[in-house]
Amino acid sequence: MKHRTAARALFATTAFAGLLASGAALAQTQTQAATTAASHGAGLSPSTISAAAILGVDLNTNNAQPAAAVSSTATATATATAAAANMQALAGQVHTGRMNCELGKHVNIVPSSQQPDLFEVSGSGFKFHMTPVLTSTGTVRLEDSKAGAIWLQIANKSMLMNQKTGQRLADECMSPQQMQVAEAIRLNPPKSLLEGIGGQ
Repeated sequence: MKHRTAARALFATTAFAGLLASGAALAQTQTQAATTAASHGAGLSPSTISAAAILGVDLNTNNAQPAAAVSSTATATATATAAAANMQALAGQVHTGRMNCELGKHVNIVPSSQQPDLFEVSGSGFKFHMTPVLTSTGTVRLEDSKAGAIWLQIANKSMLMNQKTGQRLADECMSPQQMQVAEAIRLNPPKSLLEGIGGQ
């Protein structure tokens, strides 16, 4: 009698363990099927969808982008667009053409036909390829970072210098627009900040 009871208990334990193993194997098979189907865009059976729901499998994982990644991409795109707009605005302020400078020198600035924010700045013994650089003072500034050359343009004159050598390659250069401003300043010079102090 004792042997029969022990045998029945052993049988029940073995059967229960078998059921657990079968359930785990079935769950694993359904999970793999759900993941494979999702990655290949195949239709899913109700049983697979149910198993995926129970096991917490996201069938759309391969097609979804994390919110942080989407936000980062959008921010980078907006930043690049704003930078491009700023460069185009700066390029539009650059005076082009041949400009006479002091000591008989001249500078010729030609915009690139292929890249709107690229300028060829040339003269006697030099040629640079320059791009606009944003400044805090409103001065128009072009740079050729490789050559170390800088073109500075203010309202009434421009200057070309080599940063590496500290040499001014051309000074007092004027476009037609700058000539008009320089003439207006000559006819109506701005008042000095020191004027009127002695009479107070």
